[in-house]
Amino acid sequence: MQRNQRIAFVGLGIMGAPMARNLLEAGFDVTVYTRTSEKAEGFAAEHGAQAAGTPADAAKKADVFVTMVPDQAQVEEVLFGANGAADTLPQGALVIDMSTISPTASRAIAERLAERGLDYVEAPVSGSKPKAEDGTLTIMAGGEPEAFERALPLFEVMGERIVHVGPLGHGQMAKLLTNTMGAVNAAALAEAVSTAKRAGLDRDAFLEVAAGSAGASAMLNLKGPPMFEESFEPALFKLEHMLKDVRHTLDEARSLGIDLELGALAEKLYARAAQSGHGEQDFGAVYTAVGR
Repeated sequence: MQRNQRIAFVGLGIMGAPMARNLLEAGFDVTVYTRTSEKAEGFAAEHGAQAAGTPADAAKKADVFVTMVPDQAQVEEVLFGANGAADTLPQGALVIDMSTISPTASRAIAERLAERGLDYVEAPVSGSKPKAEDGTLTIMAGGEPEAFERALPLFEVMGERIVHVGPLGHGQMAKLLTNTMGAVNAAALAEAVSTAKRAGLDRDAFLEVAAGSAGASAMLNLKGPPMFEESFEPALFKLEHMLKDVRHTLDEARSLGIDLELGALAEKLYARAAQSGHGEQDFGAVYTAVGR
């Protein structure tokens, strides 16, 4: 893909904004859209992009249309809703959805786009805001090999570990499964921290020995200290979004005839925390639902 090709990028949240910025810095011609017009205009003014008032306007003359929004409803809205991009994208354009949605929804979206002569790749990402800023995200793509190859130059700007997992649905399934693994891990950590605090263990001593144990993990390093401090300020990934992903995973597993017992337990804990008013906080707030 040549750098002079036109990219429309929708979604300028915690992850989307640095991803779009990296595309601009790599020399791509980028038009941005987000629901808050002032945010899109401010981003455009700061980084040299163009701002569009609607997804349809962003899509006009675009060679590639990238979405980075919270869930299926938002993806469908920007593509097929009023002023949706699907009606103005040129024939043969490529749509890349980098949101995390269900595999079933992803395949349905691909079918609707194919009817309009549009190609599609799903490419959910894994990684923190610093990785989005550094262009070192993990990108797990699902789709036809030809479409993946068209998207690869963009992926190489935004990510470091880029894996073509397989056909449509497989990228999203990989993302949901790994997120659910993280959700279960965080819930187990929350139980350990809650018990350690109740027993009066020193925070730093416990975290140090845990880091050298079989229970060590990236989650221990990221969420252990905030759980001890019971500090769950909205950060990289909200609890409500983790709950959404766990529920998608459970639904997809059931469609395969599998009941995920640990996933189901995690869903109950995250749902309990969300119901207690922690949905907008960091997903480490699952701590509030354990040991109660």
